[in-house]
Amino acid sequence: MDKRYWTQSMTRKNQTVISEFVLLGLPIDPDQRDLFYALFLAMYVTTVLGNLIIIILIRLDSHLHTPMYLFLSNLSFSDICFSSVTIPKLLQTMQGQVSSIPYAGCLTQMYFFLFFADLESFLLVAMAYDRYVAICFPLHYTSLMSPKLCLSLVVLSWVLTMFHAMLHTLLMARLWFCADNKVPHFFCDMSALLKLACSDTRVNELVIFIMGGLILVIPFLLIIMSYARIVSSILKVPSARGIHKAFSTCGSHLSVVSLFYGTVIGLYLCPSTNSSTIKETVMAMMYTVVTPMLNPFIYSLRNRDMKGALGRVLFKKKITLPV
Repeated sequence: MDKRYWTQSMTRKNQTVISEFVLLGLPIDPDQRDLFYALFLAMYVTTVLGNLIIIILIRLDSHLHTPMYLFLSNLSFSDICFSSVTIPKLLQTMQGQVSSIPYAGCLTQMYFFLFFADLESFLLVAMAYDRYVAICFPLHYTSLMSPKLCLSLVVLSWVLTMFHAMLHTLLMARLWFCADNKVPHFFCDMSALLKLACSDTRVNELVIFIMGGLILVIPFLLIIMSYARIVSSILKVPSARGIHKAFSTCGSHLSVVSLFYGTVIGLYLCPSTNSSTIKETVMAMMYTVVTPMLNPFIYSLRNRDMKGALGRVLFKKKITLPV
């Protein structure tokens, strides 16, 4: 036992201590880099402004002080932070500036990336449950979706995601890395870092698989079940209006849910040896850049309540201006 411990200690001493990682970014042709830089910058600005408008409208308009929009405001805040964890560094790298990131900064980026990704997952479940109660039990909606329950769901989402992200970060911190510090990704992705580790990563991969089932698969199934019950409930009343209401309620939400969960599950629950670098990068780009940008349009800007709130806020500002 002592000899084994001595051997591991000597092996670690002979390894190069990694103080920073180098993010290789996206596999883009240098001639097209400026075009993609402008594209990603526009998408990031759209994400921030779109979600910020949603938060402000929900804050200012009392008609939107409901459980659904409480979850939505948290989702918008999560989307802003989720994109801000990775995109600014990507834009900096694409400009030919410093592409390196300190070891501690890399783990910090990974922590907040996992935190806000998990938070979005839990908030999507809460929003699906809210719609399920609103459509299937409209007469009991106020009692079932009480302010205390809604606040508890939000707080629980934040707490669970904090511990889950911390678990993976601590497990990553225990690993040793060899001289190769080049990360073939545009951010400190967990699977990409595991491929650079010299030490045994079986515990990390096992935890990823188990916790992935709890944090991703189970919420995804709960969302599918909620919306299946919504469709089933509305289809019991054979009316064109009811069918239209079901698909208008479920269609957009399920499209984003499929985009978000499909890429995340495919990326983190598949064996790392079977995933190509380009595939991982493209899938990560879908849920880190595209999904947060689409959420304001799908959840709110096409929503009649949000349009009404925007009109009321703008009209109020107009009539209160001094003559």
